[in-house]
Amino acid sequence: MIGPAGRIVTAALLVVAATACDSGAESEPHAAPLLTPQTSGTSARLQAISAVSDNVVWVSGLGGTFVRTTDGGDTWVSRTVPGANSLQFRDVDAFDANTAYLLSAGQGALSRIYKTTDGGEHWTLQFTNEEPTAFFDCMAFWDPENGLAFSDAVDGEITVIRTIDGDTWQRVPAERVHDALPGEGSFAASGTCLVTQGDSTAWFGTGASETARVFKTTDRGHTWSVAETPVVSGTMAGIASLAFSDHLRGVAAGGDMSSPDAHGNNTAVTADGGLTWTLAGRPVLAGAIYGLAIAVTDNKSILVAVGPSGLDYSLDNGMAWFALDTLDYWSVAFASTTTGWAVGPEGRITRIEWRMH
Repeated sequence: MIGPAGRIVTAALLVVAATACDSGAESEPHAAPLLTPQTSGTSARLQAISAVSDNVVWVSGLGGTFVRTTDGGDTWVSRTVPGANSLQFRDVDAFDANTAYLLSAGQGALSRIYKTTDGGEHWTLQFTNEEPTAFFDCMAFWDPENGLAFSDAVDGEITVIRTIDGDTWQRVPAERVHDALPGEGSFAASGTCLVTQGDSTAWFGTGASETARVFKTTDRGHTWSVAETPVVSGTMAGIASLAFSDHLRGVAAGGDMSSPDAHGNNTAVTADGGLTWTLAGRPVLAGAIYGLAIAVTDNKSILVAVGPSGLDYSLDNGMAWFALDTLDYWSVAFASTTTGWAVGPEGRITRIEWRMH
């Protein structure tokens, strides 16, 4: 963990036999995750991250902020998109050191999508939401030209838009997306409420209604199915993040955003690609989970969850959880099997390095 003075320490996993028996987890080798605080160059709340490689990472945040490293986090350059100082960039998707998309969240015209192809020197405004009550939450891509974004429901319909050329965005016909439940929407917390897999599959999670649901497409957004989950839902509760290790195995997480001390049913898992979901274990960190990420090393999956109450990890797909940090984080991503970053308020960026023995 990172102590008050910002020093670097390691945390060794202690798998207790009783915990393994209760959760059904198998005995695992000790893991020694190393956390290293890094200097972002901004005091803005950083809310989403796209880890392209061990060297190239993009981060987005409030106040029109984006941050980028090309040397693995040794140095970060923080900048703002011209004319976007009032925007909240709650999602970023990057493909190399030059190409990245930013999504700003907010009602009406505050929801926008920008793109750069020169490392952030110049940005093109590709999409501005024209529906006054729509609020875009997340976007995700299969490749630099093909991606999706979606909004909270308006008049009983969830708006999904897609690009097939990396330049223009069109709405998926409403009749191809299941009708919304009353009040249904998502949480623009970490940029991970919408995720892609392979070359044509994607899922997005919702809440803010009577049931937290996961929508799925297998044809790049042309058509959609939907499944209910046991994740707690309500006016300020539901799914905030999804993570899939392959086309079948995935995790949905969130919780009650208005109850920071709660330990509720905020994680669920699927083994059939999102057709059915079952409850997983309750993380150590209190309150809602804002972001999830999966790292796979030596054929073992490490699931990491972050939220305002800290950073937890699991070696058995979310059945048993272990605390790693208690600082406030909003998003997490891995560039490779062992290297990732978590980001949060006050410009916080922490490098995560996993060392399996």
